[in-house]
Amino acid sequence: MLAATDVSFAYRRRTKRGPAAFAVAQARKAGPVEDGPAAFAVAQASKPGHYVLHGVSLAVERGSIVGLLGPNGSGKTTLLRIVAGILPPLSGRVLIGGQPIEQLARRELARRVAVVPQETHSPFDFSVMDMVLMGRYPHLGPFELEGAADQEIAREALRATGTAALETRPFATLSGGEKQRVIIASALAQASEMLLLDEPTAALDLRYQFEIAALLRRLNAERRTTMIVSTHDLNLAAALCEHIVLLKDGRVLAHGATLDTLTAENIRRLYDVDADVQFHERAGHLTVVPIARAH
Repeated sequence: MLAATDVSFAYRRRTKRGPAAFAVAQARKAGPVEDGPAAFAVAQASKPGHYVLHGVSLAVERGSIVGLLGPNGSGKTTLLRIVAGILPPLSGRVLIGGQPIEQLARRELARRVAVVPQETHSPFDFSVMDMVLMGRYPHLGPFELEGAADQEIAREALRATGTAALETRPFATLSGGEKQRVIIASALAQASEMLLLDEPTAALDLRYQFEIAALLRRLNAERRTTMIVSTHDLNLAAALCEHIVLLKDGRVLAHGATLDTLTAENIRRLYDVDADVQFHERAGHLTVVPIARAH
């Protein structure tokens, strides 16, 4: 299980704070990491001594959905890559299930954390089923092929994402929304406890944005899947996420419950934009309407 202060990490680029299925505590240059939520710092290779993520502390509660918001270059994707074990932290540490992430074998890490990238392009003519079965690789031994049980897990993931009818279709022929749902199905087939999603609704039309948001809410409610969602869509974050982390210049600007954190004042500080933020009774969540550049 992932619990509060389960994850800590460091890198040189950016850091954040939040609540606890994984945690990030402050990394003080090359010094030790604080106890409690995890920590990391990330340095930008092109700028020695410059931290892309700095002084970030973050914890995510098991079964919650946390949104990462911030301008381009604020370190959202870097943070996801560190949590996924794709980028090694420069200082601090990432803990998963109480274990430092570097002590976990790649297969074990993949059984705990799955990544849904912003875009997926296949250089080969894989079918939808082929793509979803890739999520079973962490559960297979060397040279082992997928068995009947793996096939059934993959089909269940397709059913859960509403893509069962696409099983035999070439992945390359799918629409953007269909591809995104198939990639989420592959992550479900991976049977991980946490999903890391990077701009899951980017470049999708309004209908598919609603479909993906509804799918993620349903998976969280039915499976208690912990999710960390990096997005530029403030209304998606308002509708989907229980907690929000705001990143600016590699630091945590604010974090907390969505209702308390996604405010007009914080949006102005984060993006230099004036916005109208209201609770929409019919929608059941906050709505954000950008008004103008702040002066």
